[in-house]
Amino acid sequence: MTHAPDNQQPSDRDPEGAAFGLLGRLAHSAWQAVLFAGVASLILGVLALAWPGATLLAAGILFGIYLLVSGVFQLAAAFGAHVSGGLRVMAFISGALAVVLGLFCFRDAARSVLLLALWIGIGWLFRGITQTIAAASDPAVPARGWQIFLGIVNALAGIVLIVSPVASVAVLVVLTGIWLVVVGAVEIVTAFQIRGRAQRILQGL
Repeated sequence: MTHAPDNQQPSDRDPEGAAFGLLGRLAHSAWQAVLFAGVASLILGVLALAWPGATLLAAGILFGIYLLVSGVFQLAAAFGAHVSGGLRVMAFISGALAVVLGLFCFRDAARSVLLLALWIGIGWLFRGITQTIAAASDPAVPARGWQIFLGIVNALAGIVLIVSPVASVAVLVVLTGIWLVVVGAVEIVTAFQIRGRAQRILQGL
């Protein structure tokens, strides 16, 4: 008769116990992750509301980093063997322009905010126009009326950002700060609710 080794772990002899331990670790990690995200959102929201000017400058610098990195990748893609001649030229021009604009952001952080606002405004404008045209031309689009409405709102918001970029971005930072504070508070409450439910589930097993 063969016997199980003495050094065999309890989890190997008890699959239900192993599953119970795994479930407990997952539940513990879940509420901690939500709590961490909530605290981070709350802190960022408070910072944005307390120092909107510094937040704008930080956003401009981050935008400069984004332009610089994306420009380098586009330049690298322009010399790829899989790229055709026309696309190669377009990728090179786009990448070089992004690098120049990124370096410009580092040189003048205040003007980088203006560039960021214009970038967002142009993106919202094109997105709104595209969404409106797509919804208006296809009767089968779900919630077609809402899609058209949201497209028009996005386009108008883009126009406002283009016409008055700095003031619009300042308002956007404040609204973002308020949104982050609300989301952070909700996530913190949700984290403790998840913790309580997880404990009740584990006690019932």
